[in-house]
Amino acid sequence: MTNIDSETPQVERSYTAFLGSRRLAQGSLADVAQALSAPNAADAPILVFNDLTGELVDAPPGPEQLAKLDVNALPTAPSSAAAAPAVGRPRLGVVAREVTLLPRHWQWLSAQPGGASAALRRLVEEARRTHAERDAQRAATERAYRFMSAIAGHEAGFEEAARALFAHDELGFSARIDSWPPDVRAHLTSLAQDAFKSEARS
Repeated sequence: MTNIDSETPQVERSYTAFLGSRRLAQGSLADVAQALSAPNAADAPILVFNDLTGELVDAPPGPEQLAKLDVNALPTAPSSAAAAPAVGRPRLGVVAREVTLLPRHWQWLSAQPGGASAALRRLVEEARRTHAERDAQRAATERAYRFMSAIAGHEAGFEEAARALFAHDELGFSARIDSWPPDVRAHLTSLAQDAFKSEARS
């Protein structure tokens, strides 16, 4: 399960709540919590999923959390100390992390225009552009599998559907989940959409 407050703030967050196999609500955490505050949704276990990752959130939000969610669902403003750049560092929004490389790697990076940091940023951006379709396919596959494992592990054909998903077999996947509850099937199909893009497989 993921921590509600640990998501990347730059990504627009969407969550979906299920009561058994029935989809109850979808939207921000505050929207979902508001929908779950209805009396008919309070007496049964509810699963709330992060639509970006397919993971369950730590706990289904309840009505008493609405005020907190309105604040926590928004990006946290950086503190003044964190926002102050180091002397001589341009305001690029860079984050310092440790990188371990072989000496020859450091030697090559240091010889590149702008130095090691600039060279690493260029390499990462190039890799992101080159592998964007493949990365999207992998993320969709993992997202769909997390969701289906949590909510449909008992459904007929689950193992076969999982194999079809990881094989990027869209027809086989659709056939295996065809008898599953409509709301589960519809949400799973939406989460898995990018897993079957032919461009990513080429």
